Amino acid sequence: MRARPSDEPPYIDLVKLAEPQAVPIAPANRRTLAEEVLVVLALSFLASAAYAILSILEAPIAGVRVASVNQSSQLARQLLGFVFGLAPVYLVWHLVHRTREGLVGIGLDGRQPRKDVVSGLVLFAVVALGGIGIYLGAVALGVNRFVVPVPPLGHWWTVPVLLLNAALAALLEEVIVLAYLVTRLRQLTWTPWAAIGASALLRGTYHLYQGWGGFAGNLAMGLLFGWLFVRTRRAWPFVIAHFVLDVAAGVGFLLFRDRLPGF
Repeated sequence: MRARPSDEPPYIDLVKLAEPQAVPIAPANRRTLAEEVLVVLALSFLASAAYAILSILEAPIAGVRVASVNQSSQLARQLLGFVFGLAPVYLVWHLVHRTREGLVGIGLDGRQPRKDVVSGLVLFAVVALGGIGIYLGAVALGVNRFVVPVPPLGHWWTVPVLLLNAALAALLEEVIVLAYLVTRLRQLTWTPWAAIGASALLRGTYHLYQGWGGFAGNLAMGLLFGWLFVRTRRAWPFVIAHFVLDVAAGVGFLLFRDRLPGF
């Protein structure tokens, strides 16, 4: 057999190239892989696809334009926002199950429901007493914006969506910023107060859109929540307290908005 000259292009077996290649062995079982695919898509393009479907239904390319401001359309967008907003929480759930820690590893198991609810309501009372005064005082001093804590007004679904939004905010912040982050930082050998401080600083920072009052109030709340979480290793009380805080703020706005600054 003659040797191929160095300048001759390499031979490519197109038949072999077209044959299906073996898929690498999966590192986990089918259910785990399915969950992984779902959470990755939910955090990337699945939401875009869902909103695109809603958009094309609101305004068909051909024919008479359907009004995009009707209540059904707005409610659908609110519900999609809730479903896809939970994707990071689902990611945490997936990760702790994949590492075999389970929800018990971040204090989100259901072993103490009554104690968790009572603790959450006590936390709500403590935070609400100081937090509302600080918030309104900061608004009055001009160092904080007044944030409307409710979805669009004047709809039959205003209050139900308010409850969904409160649940979403409570789960996102307390599962990710408190339970997951503090747990992982401690596993990375951070000291308790370093982990608590990092979590609280992050909480305060993403509330800076409200102003310096929002930053200071949430930083203080983050320090309190972090300290209690490290001591108790329970996360549900903080989810419950946060949920009730947001619901109370929304209902309070609906009832007393005519007496609030700027309204």
